Amino acid sequence: MNQPLAYVHPQAKVARNVVIEPFATINNDVEIGSGTWIGSNVTIMEGARIGKNCRIFPGAVISAIPQDLKFEGEDSLTIIGDNTTIRECVTINRGTNDRGKTVIGENCLIMAASHIAHDCIVGDNAIIVNGVLLGGHVVVGKYAIIGGLAAVHQFIHVGDHAMISGGSLVRKDVPPFTKAGKEPLSYVGINSIGLRRRGFSSEKIKEIQDIYRILYQKNYNNTQALEIIEAEMEATPERDEITLFIRNSKRGIMKGYLGS
Repeated sequence: MNQPLAYVHPQAKVARNVVIEPFATINNDVEIGSGTWIGSNVTIMEGARIGKNCRIFPGAVISAIPQDLKFEGEDSLTIIGDNTTIRECVTINRGTNDRGKTVIGENCLIMAASHIAHDCIVGDNAIIVNGVLLGGHVVVGKYAIIGGLAAVHQFIHVGDHAMISGGSLVRKDVPPFTKAGKEPLSYVGINSIGLRRRGFSSEKIKEIQDIYRILYQKNYNNTQALEIIEAEMEATPERDEITLFIRNSKRGIMKGYLGS
């Protein structure tokens, strides 16, 4: 670590084998786990808790105060899981009184110039592509992929294994295992390629397709579709994850694709 051109607050807790490049700034009340690399001109502010073997590229700002006029200086955290990569000029704001923390999971890839606002939760193995903007309180599920330059409205929930096309405006919740595209954002199928890569069997993928066919392609409203799904489809973790997601959606889920 011994880098004389970096500033490390004497109260910061930095593991012995962390590498900190010149002109990085590590403030008070920061913890950094072993094996992590901090690039030049990175700024890590109060409340950051960074895991092991992370890579944070030049220009990133981690744990700045929220861009929220209701914020009154309360103590809060930014938690970065192990093995996560944060690319150039990413900004991740710490939490507010709502959740008290912003959380990025393990094994995530947060690409250049993305912004993750206060109180967001990003699940393990998620990929946030270049220039994505997450408003406050957004939840992104594990293995989800959000395409470049997408803008996600505050309080949105993106389900596990979902994939959102680049440039999307995300105003409604995106259920798990789906692909989302078009404008307004719509269901355009399930993320079958991603599911195969994650080890889902052909039978399991067909089950998920059948569930979404009832939900999106049979002209039922959501209440009717959920009743049919639970009556006709075998109870499985995936079925229950989908139905619970829809029932718990506060902003409503994205609509079906109705053509051009």
